[in-house]
Amino acid sequence: MNFSLEIQLIAIMVASACSILGTFLVLKSMAMVSDAITHTILLGIVVAFFAVHDLNSPLLIVGAGIVGVLTVYLVELLNSTRLVKEDSAIGVVFPLLFSIAVILISRYAGNVHLDVDSVLLGELAFAPFNRIQIFGFSIAKGLVATFIVFLLKKV
Repeated sequence: MNFSLEIQLIAIMVASACSILGTFLVLKSMAMVSDAITHTILLGIVVAFFAVHDLNSPLLIVGAGIVGVLTVYLVELLNSTRLVKEDSAIGVVFPLLFSIAVILISRYAGNVHLDVDSVLLGELAFAPFNRIQIFGFSIAKGLVATFIVFLLKKV
């Protein structure tokens, strides 16, 4: 398969999977929650890395998911107090969790290739270089992963 075609297919799968949740967030006026989640999951990745000391462990995804749910919970908890509006609650939770992650990385994982750029700013053009063999065909791992997420979102 052509590399440019794989890149386009990965982008289509990600856009399709995210469109369902994105539409829901926009309708509920919670679009900034997704931005907060994408930044605060760094804390879950860092904590999980400290637990397993392996950048390839699937527990990093589990840690990211837990902190993503924690982010939404804390935003809703602050919002339910009626002392702050929802956007202000996001503005409190998001920098708090993200700054804790950045401090932990700079303080305890300075020599590990676990940085903000590699976690938050992926490069789609590099996705075809990480490949797996399925039924004798060489396929980009990102294409398989996004296809699985796409199927799970549709269920």
